[in-house]
Amino acid sequence: MSQQAPSGWFPDPFGRHEHRYWDGSQWTEHVGSQGRQLVDPPVVAPPTPVALQVAQQTAVIQPIAPSAPVNKKVQRQVRKLGVADMARTGGGTLLTEQILVVNQKAKLFEKRAEYAVFDQHGRKVGGVRQFGSSMSRMAVGRDNETKRFQIVDREGRPLMTLTRPATMLKSKVVVMREDGAFVGQIVQENFGVMASVLGGRFNIRFRIESDGETLGTISAESWRAWDFSIQDPRGAEIGRITKTWAGFGKENFTKADNYVLEMYRQLEDPLLSLVVSAALVVDTVLKQGSSDQRSR
Repeated sequence: MSQQAPSGWFPDPFGRHEHRYWDGSQWTEHVGSQGRQLVDPPVVAPPTPVALQVAQQTAVIQPIAPSAPVNKKVQRQVRKLGVADMARTGGGTLLTEQILVVNQKAKLFEKRAEYAVFDQHGRKVGGVRQFGSSMSRMAVGRDNETKRFQIVDREGRPLMTLTRPATMLKSKVVVMREDGAFVGQIVQENFGVMASVLGGRFNIRFRIESDGETLGTISAESWRAWDFSIQDPRGAEIGRITKTWAGFGKENFTKADNYVLEMYRQLEDPLLSLVVSAALVVDTVLKQGSSDQRSR
């Protein structure tokens, strides 16, 4: 691979997957196929000189660029927030982009939430759709009832299912792959009660876990729970979820919110899937609270 080629996602020179991540000096174990990110170490013999030459030319001249149309409103969101970063451009899929923009579809009378997800260039890479109904509504109310969401790629193919069981106090979101395999869960650790009075010490916080292991935390940066810091178990920040202005109509007459997810480095599963899932349902985890919580 040419030393001049920047890091990024390119056609897999080993031919086993659609894309493989080049870190600027070597091919890594991170691969992608059909919108899913996997791990497959390049342990086989290196590609032939011809294949390597093609990969070099592709990396330098034709980096992966999805053909989806761009959303100019999303581009303005990213520019205004100042997070656009070409070095963090991925392979054009929900689980290969390090910057994702989550826009909730505005509805005056919302029964089922819907979200569109874009990369930093405004190209759609996926979506989220709420489905099913819950028998728990009569007991705990609409906001606290069991909620189920399906995460899909840009072609509408299912990737993951998210379930938030009925709750009265703390929330929990269980994340499963489309084949039913358990990924992990996002668990609320505190209530965020009196956080504004106590100087942020008890801002709402969530734990990211899988198979009994804590992989990180998601902590609100103020009592209003607009922006969140994503940290690894050692407390190092690895990403952020930031609420952006949705527009006068959305902010004042609907529950629709817009968020931007930034990941500072390429994460591995299951942490990657759980961080993306958290960003896509942050409103649901917070139960879409009162207007003074949401307005900005």
